[in-house]
Amino acid sequence: MSTAVWTTRLELSSVADKSLRAAARFWFVVTLIGQFAFAFSVAAFYGLTAMRGDFQAWNKVLAHGYEAGATMGNAALAGHILFAIMINIAGALQLIPGVRNRFPAFHWWNGRMFVLAAFTQAITGLYLTLSGRRVVGDATQHTISVLGALLIMFCAGLALRYAMARDFTTHRRWALRLFLVTSGSWFFRLGFFLSLALFGPVGFDPTTFSGPLLTFWSLAQYLLPLGVLELYLFAQDHPGALRRMATAGVLFVLTLAMGAGITAVTMAAWVPNVKAALDSRKSIAQMLSATIASGGIDAAVKQYHELKAAAPTTYNFDEDELNNLGYQLIRKNKFKEAIRIFELNVKEFPKSANTYDSLAEGYMDDGDKGQAIANYQKSLQLNPKNRNAAVMLQKLNVP
Repeated sequence: MSTAVWTTRLELSSVADKSLRAAARFWFVVTLIGQFAFAFSVAAFYGLTAMRGDFQAWNKVLAHGYEAGATMGNAALAGHILFAIMINIAGALQLIPGVRNRFPAFHWWNGRMFVLAAFTQAITGLYLTLSGRRVVGDATQHTISVLGALLIMFCAGLALRYAMARDFTTHRRWALRLFLVTSGSWFFRLGFFLSLALFGPVGFDPTTFSGPLLTFWSLAQYLLPLGVLELYLFAQDHPGALRRMATAGVLFVLTLAMGAGITAVTMAAWVPNVKAALDSRKSIAQMLSATIASGGIDAAVKQYHELKAAAPTTYNFDEDELNNLGYQLIRKNKFKEAIRIFELNVKEFPKSANTYDSLAEGYMDDGDKGQAIANYQKSLQLNPKNRNAAVMLQKLNVP
């Protein structure tokens, strides 16, 4: 073989190696930014609301968040959230080569804390799922959640085993797998919100939070990252310039998609959650929820008007307060009460397409197709880009 051919192959191999390393670094930087953004938003929202004693605010983010009197369930949920934050921060720090190389003692202790947090998160996740009181979705999603928790414990056990055996090459591979499976809910959020940004609210029922789109991302949150990791490890272990170039290309494209998902979920959920945590006003939804339980919907509507007139700055009268309360009532199958709350929201925010959209959903769930159609049409009139209203009108056979 001529010297020119060897030189060309060496140059191609060098370019392939550099491309693979660059793609891996790109993925790492984007992941680090997204992990810390998620951890900050979770810590800010749940931490600040808990410090104020406003645990009911958790129900704005979780369909079945805080439940008064449910000590065990509330403790499990709080622990699950706390260890999720620890996993995001500790796991990201474990990936930084400079930390691992310059501070081995910190890497050692942080790694053990990461493994402990992973086990604890898996156990609390199992409890919440199997209890059936704090989760949304269908049986398929619940089954996947249970398998995901078992997968976390399996990867954590092997990562710890090979670390104790001082087989650091194998340990790092299992540690990477552990990091990816513990980040499953993070990957789920990126994929789900990216899908919403690209295609709108299709492929799932927002009330029951079930459907093919959610089933897909429930599986993909584990299988897709693990599959890409195995592809990357295979390319590292088996020389071949074309193989490494192709792997680098796949990793680069998926990282761009991941960055788009981070942007989508940040703007749609994480930033609003931080803003909500910094808002010290009392929740009007929490007040009305208690009144509905004790005195009925008429008393709650009356109370709303009285409090808005007497204490407009003490309580949070933003649009999403009544909207969230309405959906809480729907999940409890209290459709008449939900409709009254949505109607109140429409009167308070008559130019909002979202209030009419929610009212339409309330009527649809209550079986009033005519009113559902009328309010979806009004929502679409106010916002012609409202994909959900357009999709729902198609489902209701409206041309």
